[in-house]
Amino acid sequence: MNIPIEEVKKELEARLPDVKLRLIRDSILIENPEDLPRVALFLKESPKFLLDYLSSVTGADYLTFLESVYHFYSMATKQGPVALRVRVTKNNPRVPSLVPIYRSAELQEREAYDTFGIIFEGHPDPRRLFMWEEFQGYPLRKDYEQEDTEVLEATDIAWLEARGIEIPGEMKEKAKALQATNQRAIAQKPEKPRN
Repeated sequence: MNIPIEEVKKELEARLPDVKLRLIRDSILIENPEDLPRVALFLKESPKFLLDYLSSVTGADYLTFLESVYHFYSMATKQGPVALRVRVTKNNPRVPSLVPIYRSAELQEREAYDTFGIIFEGHPDPRRLFMWEEFQGYPLRKDYEQEDTEVLEATDIAWLEARGIEIPGEMKEKAKALQATNQRAIAQKPEKPRN
């Protein structure tokens, strides 16, 4: 059973009057990301909602800003979802972590960091989840430039050689040339779309 989002917003405005909220379709945008933990804790502890389960934390890139989106459910009352959103700028994508309130946020926040670059302040283990630590960029951002899979960079070669994999001299030379000019192995977009 769904909880009407307007009812959630009305209750939040009554109980947390200093928090600025806005309805966006069937979700609530929290205008100041710093207010996210207060809102989440209220929804979790409020006898009216008892939203004790955070099922997902996802990221989204809207070109001019990033968004972190949360879906909450009540296991006790079998209600939900309630969707909350926070927006951050791409040059300072910081959101408070919800791990202290919802343990289920731990890996999901790491995934949003790894793929979108959203930094969850206060996260107990803020490492990449899918990509290796030296990976550059965030592959689900719309401005991410994909690497050329046919060209290795110096860090790739060092990683492979440290694991006993022999690299042809030609590939090493290309990597040195890229490193000398401070360039990356960016894939070229085809002039015509492929059929």
